[in-house]
Amino acid sequence: MYKLAALLTIWLALSPAWSPQSESLNDCYSRCNAPPIDPEMQRQEIVNLEKEAAHAIQLSDGTFFRRVYSDDFMGTLSRGETVNKAGFINAVQSTLVKYEAFNATDIRIHIFRETAVATCLWSARAVARGQSVNSQMRVMHIYVNSGSGWKVVAGQTSPLPPYTQLAL
Repeated sequence: MYKLAALLTIWLALSPAWSPQSESLNDCYSRCNAPPIDPEMQRQEIVNLEKEAAHAIQLSDGTFFRRVYSDDFMGTLSRGETVNKAGFINAVQSTLVKYEAFNATDIRIHIFRETAVATCLWSARAVARGQSVNSQMRVMHIYVNSGSGWKVVAGQTSPLPPYTQLAL
């Protein structure tokens, strides 16, 4: 009986590689031991993501946001409404506003290890409820670098005067 208990103890001590945490632990070790990534290349990658987001909003296409926004994304729209990933995609795909132009400019990126903060200026020209509307919004996105690339986990949109009510 004692031999069985001893064998069971040895087996349990040698089997942590089978635990569910080992995959994320191995991922952590590989990132820590990997050669440093060029920060300028990371900045450019996030700048490209911000420009792609603006283009996807202009097209009312939620595909980009399904891929790049994390499943636990939380954000605040320009009207102060809080949304999750599905709510944001619904706002992007809304038919209430038809964007003629939507641009992201003044993009600034600050990277802190596996987290990045992106701020930019969104400028939109749209038709809402039959009227032409121009608006500008300051936007902040928080990115986390996961094993599958940068994911947006949080966002804040603040309208700039004059305050016009667009879908985002």
